[in-house]
Amino acid sequence: MSTIDIRKTHRHDLATAQQIADDLARDLAEKFSVNYGWDDDVLLFERSGCNGSIRVDEHCVHVNARLDFFVSFLKPTIEKEVHRYLDEHFT
Repeated sequence: MSTIDIRKTHRHDLATAQQIADDLARDLAEKFSVNYGWDDDVLLFERSGCNGSIRVDEHCVHVNARLDFFVSFLKPTIEKEVHRYLDEHFT
């Protein structure tokens, strides 16, 4: 099993940061057929072969995903997209 673990600090208030995380999940859902939803303050996502979470607090966003063997070949593409989105929206 392969993992993606990305953290990025931000300067947004919590509500804005959570909205940006929701937008990220929507973007990933469109590009990678990911299902997602909020469980309190944690955005959970999954698709066949992949599951994870996006945790947002007042200072940091943390994306964590577990990829099974068959999806692990997408790891570089997914990491690149997550980094791009976080750099673009959380800077």
